[in-house]
Amino acid sequence: MQTERANGGGQAERRDPKVIVGAAIIRDGRVLACARSAPPEVAGMWEFPGGKVEPGEAETDALIRECAEELAVRVEIGDRVGRDVRMAHGRSVLKVYAASLLHDDEPQALEHQALRWLAADELDEVTWLPADAPIVAALRPRLRTRRS
Repeated sequence: MQTERANGGGQAERRDPKVIVGAAIIRDGRVLACARSAPPEVAGMWEFPGGKVEPGEAETDALIRECAEELAVRVEIGDRVGRDVRMAHGRSVLKVYAASLLHDDEPQALEHQALRWLAADELDEVTWLPADAPIVAALRPRLRTRRS
């Protein structure tokens, strides 16, 4: 998907949407969910950790960097989860990758209100950001259903 905007000469200029990457960090059949601390309109809603891909940066490199910055963990990036999700009126696209923790790293809530490990049957216990909801649906079959 590309967007157009007028440049200084009034001509339309094509611009690719900004890529946002997210990590579905899976451990023992559960996925890590992170509660946003800001901005106020989404504080307390849940998301997958991640962030913007910088110019010239590979998506997987951005995700490794973002997990280190947000959670103080090292991760191995796997395959994509779900489809591209358009955000911000088409100006951004969310791409989520499966990931696993390396070296027994334990996530820390450096930029989030809280962290939770959720099994497939617990995914609906939190309020997900709208962009993350389609990813949750695609992720559900990948997680083991918790046995009572």
